[in-house]
Amino acid sequence: MPTQVTNYQCPACTAPLHYSAKSGKLECDYCGSSFDVAEIEALYARKEAEAAAAKQAADAKAEAAQAAKAEAAEAAAASGGWDTSDLSRDWGAEADGLRVYSCPSCGAELICDQSTAATACPYCGNPAIVPGQFSGALRPDSILPFRLSKDDAVQALRAHYKGKPFLPKSFSDENHIQEIKGIYVPFWLFDGQAEADVDFMATRSSVIVTGRERITTTRHFALRRAGTVSFEKIPADASRKMPDDYMDALEPFDYGELKEFSTAYLPGFFADIPDVSIEECSPRAEQRAESTAIDAMERQAVGYETCMPVKKEAHLRRGKVRCALMPVWLLSTQWEGKNFLFAMNGQTGKMVSDLPVSRKRYWTWWAGITAGISAAVALVGAVAAAL
Repeated sequence: MPTQVTNYQCPACTAPLHYSAKSGKLECDYCGSSFDVAEIEALYARKEAEAAAAKQAADAKAEAAQAAKAEAAEAAAASGGWDTSDLSRDWGAEADGLRVYSCPSCGAELICDQSTAATACPYCGNPAIVPGQFSGALRPDSILPFRLSKDDAVQALRAHYKGKPFLPKSFSDENHIQEIKGIYVPFWLFDGQAEADVDFMATRSSVIVTGRERITTTRHFALRRAGTVSFEKIPADASRKMPDDYMDALEPFDYGELKEFSTAYLPGFFADIPDVSIEECSPRAEQRAESTAIDAMERQAVGYETCMPVKKEAHLRRGKVRCALMPVWLLSTQWEGKNFLFAMNGQTGKMVSDLPVSRKRYWTWWAGITAGISAAVALVGAVAAAL
């Protein structure tokens, strides 16, 4: 039977201990300490007992968490609600390397790693952003890493500025472009099944010509199309600072590149903390699922000259909800007291923006157009008079 060998370490300096036949003790060659064998054995026995107790407590905690998760899933299924059992606020050791910045102007709360500094709020441009202590926000389940770099975003914004003669000079001179920031925007991703049932009134006609007579026969049909459509990852952004229409315009994201969340993706970027609840976001996801299911049923009603839906019903069976972070390049600037936002999908490059108009440039352009029209009219009048 094999014998377990324990390599004892010095309690004073952690260097290896060896048994000295001369002294009858365990001695450390590094720091010169010596210990009774019984003393070291008792110390290691205590450490092993503490480790076993810690493991038992961790196992018990994990079992309790798993049981609570299963209970929450069962309760959600019984009530017809969304299953949030996968959501967690346990960051573990990752929390030690994080900090939080808060914006007193727009209320944004941003997570970043210790190496990333914030000089202004990426949402509203407020320079008085306040650092704070990370206190265990909801931990995302997954993250979609940035595929496009800051240089890609800057080049895209420069190209976007071209051909827009009414931009204020501060924009056309690119004074703000380098202030663009990478933000991971939080999304709720909803899974579920939509059962759709649509009734139609349809017609199909046939024509028979006999001699001088033309007989048209129209047959009427009552149709029904029903089915179930499964959905995964219906998105709804969970940031109150990011306009919903902006995020809708930046879709779609390729969820095939989603990764399990890790803080290793955060250096150099900010992650927004979700501040729109699942309850607030779910109607948007439910409406998208139900309308898509109804559209799928309507596409099945083919082969008729006319087909008019007369009754539409859809019922959603709610599944799991997960939190994911999506990459967005963001630039917030001000002009004449108003905020203007540029956003670009950090994965696909799709962009949306609200750009200001310089009144001075606009009226200069309009004056030039008016002067040109007046000169043309005068020339036509002179030619007509000469004739």
